[in-house]
Amino acid sequence: MNLFAVIKRVDFKNILKGVLIGLSRPHFILPTIKATKDCIAISTKNYGKLHHKNGPANAFRHAFWNYLIAKRCFKWQRNEEIALAWAKKVTDWHEDSFPNKVLPKKMDLHNNEVGRYIFRQHPEKSENEIVELLNKMALESIKIDKDTSLSEFKNRMVHIL
Repeated sequence: MNLFAVIKRVDFKNILKGVLIGLSRPHFILPTIKATKDCIAISTKNYGKLHHKNGPANAFRHAFWNYLIAKRCFKWQRNEEIALAWAKKVTDWHEDSFPNKVLPKKMDLHNNEVGRYIFRQHPEKSENEIVELLNKMALESIKIDKDTSLSEFKNRMVHIL
């Protein structure tokens, strides 16, 4: 997907918010873009197009995306909390800017947090080791519905399909 097609899907308020987020930490922009592209490529390699659905592959993608943003930004500023706050800010912005139904949005936000938790727990592990760990976690992800309390599954991936 090209940049223009993406921008067309976002309203002006959220474009402006995204620009302001980027300006707050401009040195994190390129690592975030690279992390996003690599996450999509690795998710596709591991799951094909399934990571675009709301199943375990999607849970993997969201968790890995957050982990990867934090990991790559940490290399630029050796402060875990700043890198994690950035990953949260960027991915929360994404969820707000590209509207989704209520349950898929909750699922995505939950799995995003799982990825940041994994970075906190394993900052020294290689990206390949994390892919292996997250693949195992995706296999054990919990199927949820609108009545599920996500707080019951803290630090575990969840999916809908």
